[in-house]
Formats: sequence, C-alpha cells, structure tokens
Amino acid sequence: MAAGNEDVGNEEKKKSFAGIPEAAFVDDVDTFMTLSENNNNVEVVLKRLDEQHSKYKFMELNLLAKRRRLKSQVPDLEHSQLMINLLKKQRESPKDIETQFLLSEQVFMKALVPPTDKVCLWLGANIMLEYTLDDASSLLKKNIDTAKKHLAYVEHDLDFLRDQLTTTEVNMARVYNWDVKRRQAAKSQ
Repeated sequence: MAAGNEDVGNEEKKKSFAGIPEAAFVDDVDTFMTLSENNNNVEVVLKRLDEQHSKYKFMELNLLAKRRRLKSQVPDLEHSQLMINLLKKQRESPKDIETQFLLSEQVFMKALVPPTDKVCLWLGANIMLEYTLDDASSLLKKNIDTAKKHLAYVEHDLDFLRDQLTTTEVNMARVYNWDVKRRQAAKSQ
C-alpha cells in the first residue's frame, strides 16, 4: 500500500478531502415530496436535483484535471530524483557524464556534465533555484511524497463523487417515476 493510500485510510472518517457535499438518498419519495421545500412540486425538485448533478459533474471535471496533472507530475519528479542520484554518484569521479537532454519537443542535445555538487531546479512560475545535491534530493523527495498524497486524496474524492452522482441520478429517477405513477393514478380515477 502506498503512503498516500495509508493517509486516506487513516482519515476514513473524512468523506471528502475537497469538501464535496454528500447527496442524501431519497428512501421514501412520498414523504420527501411532502417536505415544505418540495411541496409536491416535481419540476422544482427535479430542477434542484439536476443543478446538484451539474455541480457534481463540474467537480468531477476539476478533479479529473487535477488527477491528470498530478499523474504527470509524479514521474517528472521521480525522473529528476534519479538524475540527482546519478549526479551524487558521479560527484567524486574525475570523469564528465555524457548525457542527452531535451532541448525542445523531440529535439535532444548531447552534453558533457562535469562532476558537481550543485543543481538548479525549476520551481514553477519561471523560477529556478540552485541547490546542493542533498538539498535538492530532499526537496524532490518531499514533493514526490506530497504529490502522491494529493493524488490519493483526489482518487478518494473521485470515488466519493461517483457515489454522489449515482445517488443523485437514482433520486431523480425515483422522483420522476413517483410523478408518473401519481399521474397515472389521477387518470385512472
């Protein structure tokens, strides 16, 4: 089990890390429809449920985008960590490291990297800072752990959100079917 999944397990009481509201299942439609906010008005209830469903879909799109970003970020960070580990091994060597680096999309450049004890890391927003290899390694390890933890939170929230979408869809169907039965009963009388 990954470290991020343990965090999710430890905080199982938390239904959603992103604060997603829980959809209440409508068990007894007759009682639900007689509530003051519903007042037996099917159109109002279905409109409210449809709005709730739309909000859940919007949240799902945001979480899916966040998951994609995190899933691409983790391998990049791990690759950077591997490069720093290689630089640490070669730190005491008198030989230069021959490598290739990405210049632009699908364009690589050959380079000779002399032994070093410093490395520059992109932090984002066009910011690059120079670190010692040990500091860079610990920063990347912390960032990898944080990204994995957030990815586990997003996965947990997506599962929770799917349950809320299903509950809302079932509620919509139950209210709609209740209205159909009510109209059929009114026609038969």
